[in-house]
Amino acid sequence: MLLRLRVSLPDRPGGLGQVAKVLGTLGADIHQVTVLERGMGRAVDDFTVAWPGPSGVEEVRERFAAVPGVRVEGVWPTREVPGSSPDYDLLMHVASEPSRCLATLVDALPGLCGAEWSVAYADGAVLHSSIAAPPLVDLPEPPPRAATLESEKVRLMLLPMTAHKLHLLVARVDGPGFHRAELERAVRIVDVVSVLAARV
Repeated sequence: MLLRLRVSLPDRPGGLGQVAKVLGTLGADIHQVTVLERGMGRAVDDFTVAWPGPSGVEEVRERFAAVPGVRVEGVWPTREVPGSSPDYDLLMHVASEPSRCLATLVDALPGLCGAEWSVAYADGAVLHSSIAAPPLVDLPEPPPRAATLESEKVRLMLLPMTAHKLHLLVARVDGPGFHRAELERAVRIVDVVSVLAARV
């Protein structure tokens, strides 16, 4: 199974090696590393790993607790395929069939954002939902700009599509809150899709 781990670690030579060594002792195979943040002597990285059995979240946390300066911020299952380019695939689909841009975007966002589901909504009504979205969604008040929200049960990313007078809601249930870098990437993707859709 594929897991995604978000790790905060000292930003110094050997820091990444320490994390790789622990993952190796756990039998995990690193497929991809994404640097989300660097500064003030620390880095936040997302690791996509092939895990050798059932999700061992507690074992991961225990092993990393013994490594000075390393903190596990989240471990969750992922469907992302390392080395693929799902954002380019999304844009190609939208460009080839712009009349379906909203459905295509909503269906693609969970995979693009390491989330479980998403919906598009306007005026308190759901316009389209991804396949894993719950039948009833508590829709938050739309913010004027992209934002994140967190509760005990779910982490949310809210993305306005101003030109279309609607909002997108992306939900992550198992992992940590959305990082600023993830929010910025999602905003750029939504902006490009909006431009492509405007050409219909």
